[in-house]
Amino acid sequence: MTTPYKLPATVYLLGLTIFTLVTAEFMVAGMMPALADAFSVSLAQVGNLIAFYALGMALGGPPLTVLLISRGIGNKRALIALLVVYLLAAGVSAVAPSYTILLAARVIMGVASAACIGLCMTLCAGLVPLAARGRAIAVVLAGLMLSPVAGVPLTTVIEQVAGWRASAWMIVALALLCTLLVARQLPQDVAGQQPSLRRQLDDLKSRSLWGAYVTSGLIIGATFAAFSYITPILINEVGISPAYVAPLLALYGVANVLGNLFIGRIAERHTFRALGWGLALLVLAMAGFALGGEHRWLNLLCFILIGFTGVALNPAMVARVMKAAEPGALVNTLHTSVITAGLAFGSWAGGEAIDAGFGLRAPLWVGAALAGLGLISLARPLLNARTPAARPYA
Repeated sequence: MTTPYKLPATVYLLGLTIFTLVTAEFMVAGMMPALADAFSVSLAQVGNLIAFYALGMALGGPPLTVLLISRGIGNKRALIALLVVYLLAAGVSAVAPSYTILLAARVIMGVASAACIGLCMTLCAGLVPLAARGRAIAVVLAGLMLSPVAGVPLTTVIEQVAGWRASAWMIVALALLCTLLVARQLPQDVAGQQPSLRRQLDDLKSRSLWGAYVTSGLIIGATFAAFSYITPILINEVGISPAYVAPLLALYGVANVLGNLFIGRIAERHTFRALGWGLALLVLAMAGFALGGEHRWLNLLCFILIGFTGVALNPAMVARVMKAAEPGALVNTLHTSVITAGLAFGSWAGGEAIDAGFGLRAPLWVGAALAGLGLISLARPLLNARTPAARPYA
């Protein structure tokens, strides 16, 4: 009987690193009223703390990765250096005396975060045999899935007990821990592990890769158009007590994990079906939540269904990208950047809909529209997938 391959502990360390980065990105959603009061700004401006973090990831991550590859800097050294930059910016955000400084610090965190996530995915692929790559990447992505389950609710509870700065310092502590462990535990780079810059740029010419990027960006944009404003929606529209917001966010996170586990089992064989049915359910959940009115059970059911789809479609999104190109640092970083560009747009559009006077539920309609566009973006590959003779279009 063959002994199952045991993943190295460093794979879990990379998952913890992504957990820290994603928690820092999304924790603003759980403390929007507190930040609005602390800096005397609108909810839409607080939403920009998520949007501009994501914008930093989208615009800064790929050029930074190209620079690192062109300089021949090893993956481990690059990850350590970026984590140090991230750590310093996180420290500035924790002591920020003004909204402007906090916003600037989060942009820098976003730039470093995008390259870090791309490197984590690339390092993960190089740490294990090819046959175990899918399982290892699923573990690393679990860091992203666990952020809504544990990270965001934890930062929300800490904010309610000790203020938002205490939550920011928790991120600093986690980032420091990850930096030290990566420096100590991660093996040195294997020669030739990172494909050349020319080869990675050639991979970006794939039309199927950009089709995958577009769908991924729309999925995450749709999700965070709503999730960025979920705390005021739950409190002011659904009538949930502020004390119950953190448990509901945790329940949402559990739905993320369950959805991720389910999608992870079918993503490799049924990539497009998983994305198609997931997006269809996301459209229905967003619209149902927007029309939920005073029916609290319907509002909460749709909220949990958004958690079961949305971010939980990540395994299918990654599977589609890996079918389209070799998962080098640039491909992974650009995927992260496109996703976060969608996140930034969704968060910004949701805030603009509120500021335009359409009400707190307006971001849900924005999310439904973006999810609908994501479903439309799958039309051609879904049709081709049903035609064996057709040229694959991932």
